[in-house]
Amino acid sequence: MKSLSEYLIEAEVNHGHMCPGQVLGVRMAMLGCRLVGIEEPKAGKRLIVFVEIDRCAADAINTVTGCRLGRRTLKYRDFGKLAATFLNTETDEAVRVVALESSRQVAKECFSHLPTKKAQQLEAYKTLPDQELFSYQRVRVPLAAADRPGHPLRRVACDQCGEGINDHREILRDEKILCRACAGERYYDPVA
Repeated sequence: MKSLSEYLIEAEVNHGHMCPGQVLGVRMAMLGCRLVGIEEPKAGKRLIVFVEIDRCAADAINTVTGCRLGRRTLKYRDFGKLAATFLNTETDEAVRVVALESSRQVAKECFSHLPTKKAQQLEAYKTLPDQELFSYQRVRVPLAAADRPGHPLRRVACDQCGEGINDHREILRDEKILCRACAGERYYDPVA
């Protein structure tokens, strides 16, 4: 694995700016990888990461791990938490790492001489030990074959709109195959 400073440079380039969320994401990814026994996260597809937030930290986790939605190695779960689960697919070891809320107060107390909250958090998140920034828990992540990296295992067409649906994401209703949008789970409204 690279050093924290090397990853922070990469993260800033990848994300477009440096912020406390970037630092936490880099540190979280480094810790998560170490805890599941992955020394070089960008090699192969043996690491799957589930991110629970769609903010700066998710980009930093991508930078460190190389996990991406398009490779099916980055999974997004909209829990609104600065947390991520790291799964080593070779060993099935998994760990969920969570940024501690208390780290904000620790940053304020330890770096009160710095002029802004952002400066305090940047410095704290770069220098505090992992145990002051994160908690973690060993977990089990059941992963269906259809959720693993690789080519789609199955593809069907929606009986209503005709669009293709990969890997058992369809809904069966009244003996019809429906995509989630046609089944009422649409996140968009068509414009006539």
